[in-house]
Amino acid sequence: MAASAVDFQVDADVALITLDNPPVNALSQAARSGLLSALRAALTDTRVRAIVLRGKGRAFSAGADVTEFGTAPQRPHLPELTEAIERSDKFVVAALHGSALGGGFEIALASHYRIAARDAKVGLPEVRLGLMPGAGGTQRLPRLIGAAQALQWITSGDSVEAARALEAGAIDEIAEGDLAAAALAAARRLVARGGAPRRTGDLAAPPIDDAAWSAVEGAVAKKQRHLLAPRLCADAIRAAVSLPFAQGLQRERQLFLELPASPQAAALRHAFLGEREATKAPGLPEGVASRPIVRVAVIGAGTMGGGIAMAFANAGFPVTLIEADATALDRGRNIIRDNYAASVARGGLAQAEMDRRMERIVPTLSFNDAAGADLIVEAVFEDLEVKRKVFKQLDRIARQGAIFATNTSYLSVTSIAGFTRRPQDVVGMHFFSPANVMRLLENVRTARTAPDVIATVMQIGKSLGKVAVLVGDGDGFVGNRMLAQRTREAYFLLEEGSTPQQIDRVLTDFGFAMGPFAVGDLAGLDIGWRNRNARAHLRKAAVRDCDLLDQVCALGRFGQKTGAGWYRYEKGSRTPIADPAIEQLIVEHSRRSGIERRPISDDEILERCLYSMINEGARILQEGVAARPVDVDMVWLHGYGFPAWRGGPMFHADRVGLAEVHAAILKWKERFGPDFWTPAPMLAELAATGRGFYPRSVTSPEITC
Repeated sequence: MAASAVDFQVDADVALITLDNPPVNALSQAARSGLLSALRAALTDTRVRAIVLRGKGRAFSAGADVTEFGTAPQRPHLPELTEAIERSDKFVVAALHGSALGGGFEIALASHYRIAARDAKVGLPEVRLGLMPGAGGTQRLPRLIGAAQALQWITSGDSVEAARALEAGAIDEIAEGDLAAAALAAARRLVARGGAPRRTGDLAAPPIDDAAWSAVEGAVAKKQRHLLAPRLCADAIRAAVSLPFAQGLQRERQLFLELPASPQAAALRHAFLGEREATKAPGLPEGVASRPIVRVAVIGAGTMGGGIAMAFANAGFPVTLIEADATALDRGRNIIRDNYAASVARGGLAQAEMDRRMERIVPTLSFNDAAGADLIVEAVFEDLEVKRKVFKQLDRIARQGAIFATNTSYLSVTSIAGFTRRPQDVVGMHFFSPANVMRLLENVRTARTAPDVIATVMQIGKSLGKVAVLVGDGDGFVGNRMLAQRTREAYFLLEEGSTPQQIDRVLTDFGFAMGPFAVGDLAGLDIGWRNRNARAHLRKAAVRDCDLLDQVCALGRFGQKTGAGWYRYEKGSRTPIADPAIEQLIVEHSRRSGIERRPISDDEILERCLYSMINEGARILQEGVAARPVDVDMVWLHGYGFPAWRGGPMFHADRVGLAEVHAAILKWKERFGPDFWTPAPMLAELAATGRGFYPRSVTSPEITC
């Protein structure tokens, strides 16, 4: 028999049930129904003495079908399927390869034996969507690997490699050679051994090691202090070791049903689906093909250039790394080597792989070595004249059809393209530091960028493992343009009575990992100072400005690297310590500026920092610099640490209500004047008509499971 997403065959005395729902064997309604029907057929077939569950293609099953998110659930529900598998009186073997995640892993946990290919990865990533396992995962996994380790796996949402899963006890065997043959052999061994199947739910739950549990629970509470799902996962795992299995399943289901309708689940679902949406570059002609990219050249071996070279080398591209100065080139290559060596020391990279990646990066002092590259990424000093010289030279030596990309953070890509005779081949590729780690890639199109160039850099972003977002040209593009608004308000708040530590605390309480002043110290205040000086000509004499950054940097306080910035740092420590010297500097600055300091509430700090950004985001959308609100949100989620469980600034604005945001902006306009607090026309219009940046169905927390 066959169902739409499931194939059923019998090999002598073993039923082979194969999930065939490409590309990742998602557990759609058709897949669940087909699996349950095939299982029932195997149980009633007198020839069958054991059952093998497997997946066709590249994965066993990556879990839930995301296209069903937000739709009414249709039976059979996944818990019905896992219960039927576990209660089977015929041995059920799960043959795992590729990804066995979420519901796919829960099916495996409900099986009586788990055999995996060496490349398999297992895990329960539901917390990343603001959810928790709901088909027995929180009850079965602790019975196999212990409560503390199960808590760690489930609340991190991480994938676990087969070797580690075997060591922990989550799987029973790693197949060497053909997985299907090994699974059949395992099934027949179980039959020959006799006896009843070993049901995970019948195993005694190991007692909790209070010390180990407390350590893991404490780490979860600290790292994920804002999140609801990890706390409920911990409650469910507690139930696994304190209640009979059937009652534990009931408790899991009760907790599970609390989460789908939570605001956090709606935001995290938006963050997850938004990544996919952002990669669909708006405005491209149908079917436009990308250009083939085989060889890459990177101009500049500084912090950004070295990180960009690593990002390409990590993805398998050969990279020519070009510098004009031998000392700078050696320094850049040594930093790359040190970064890779640190990964090897941590166990995150094999020495052989480090050697391969280093071999892909070829350093040179000759600009002519970029002549044969298909893609050339410029990462030199953020100065238009410096970039003019680079692009003039590239225009002379690069092959026809090569793509020129600039990594500029603020400068006009259109102006840079004008330095060449082929502006159609010029695009912005704004990487974020460290470029080999940060996931965001702002791809910047100009009015003259060719469609196939846009298609190419969007595809390259995917190849590099980045979240590539297509944006338009303009000062600061999307992310930095909005960041400038928050930075301005943070400085003004300092002048008016706040402190760096209060502002940082308010924003970390909101959900950012770090506040703006701690981030500045980490990145190096001299970088922001240099950008501020380069943009001094844009400041208007009659418009309020704050030069506190100039004063701090003039003291040689550049952040962590000098032991002092907005905070001070003990030698060898990255922990910021409030510094009375900075507070005194700020107070004296306020006095000289004629600003009377006052107590400033946390609510005021949050409103001014967030709503200034949201208002600018509305302008960006209205101007077409970003085509969709999801693009703005993805930029901020993946480049600036906006908390994913709040969905991004535009999503968050909708959840607050645009009428409330608009009213607050008008309040600050009345207090501070129109220079910075005039509502964006789009925001005003949406607020007046009761609409949001998104359709209400996107931001509504109500989803069904």
